[in-house]
Amino acid sequence: MSTGSAGNPKVRVALSSASVYPESTAAAFEMASRLGYDGVEVMVMNDTVSQDPEALRRLSDHYSTPILAIHAPCLLITQRVWGTDPWAKLVRARAAAETLGASTVVVHPPFRWQRDYARDFIRGLHRMQDETDIRFAVENMYPWRAGGRELAAYSPGWDIRDEDYPHTTLDLSHTAVSGVDAQRMAKDLGDSLTHIHLADGSGSNRDEHLIPGRGNQPCGDLLEDVAGSGFDGVVVVEVSTRKAANRTERERDLVEALAFARLHLEVP
Repeated sequence: MSTGSAGNPKVRVALSSASVYPESTAAAFEMASRLGYDGVEVMVMNDTVSQDPEALRRLSDHYSTPILAIHAPCLLITQRVWGTDPWAKLVRARAAAETLGASTVVVHPPFRWQRDYARDFIRGLHRMQDETDIRFAVENMYPWRAGGRELAAYSPGWDIRDEDYPHTTLDLSHTAVSGVDAQRMAKDLGDSLTHIHLADGSGSNRDEHLIPGRGNQPCGDLLEDVAGSGFDGVVVVEVSTRKAANRTERERDLVEALAFARLHLEVP
């Protein structure tokens, strides 16, 4: 894990704009500001505001809430956002991060059917990393399962420990689905671990993104581990509040997640 300066500086806790879905990117900034988050990670989605750096800058300025990371549009549902060329998407994500003062671009491993992109993914990331101070943090994924069989959806694979990535993102909902020990993965990633998606999961085949503490992942223990190490990255609350009955219930969940993070990131 990357180490910061002596004295274990406070780890910043950001809110992923995906955590307020189906509300808007603008709503994420308003809630992050009012609830006490240190910033926002923008998930570039079909919401046009999330795709527009100038609109994002205005939101950041209006709510005095910094943008700490950009999540590139690499989900199945965002395959056509910012075009269809995956390298062009990363270039645009990097430009957005540089324009907005974010330190990190989160990216998933390529899908297997993106053959050319997958073939050059690791070399290409190293090349891009040499051109910028922005961290391209590759996120751990999980095997897809159907009918009792495991499907290889990613190339390189879903386990980011198997490749030489300069920077990585650890997602605890994804460790729940894959059955990986999250604390062991964090240790194995070592100094490449520069970004954390805080969520929980029950160990089912679904990517649940539960509020931390409501599943079986060692969320608290992992946060204590990274805080004690002098981790200098960002912890991002990336949870699902889609089932919240209203804004009040959604905000209650987001307050709970933030309080959980703050509690376990406290270093004596």
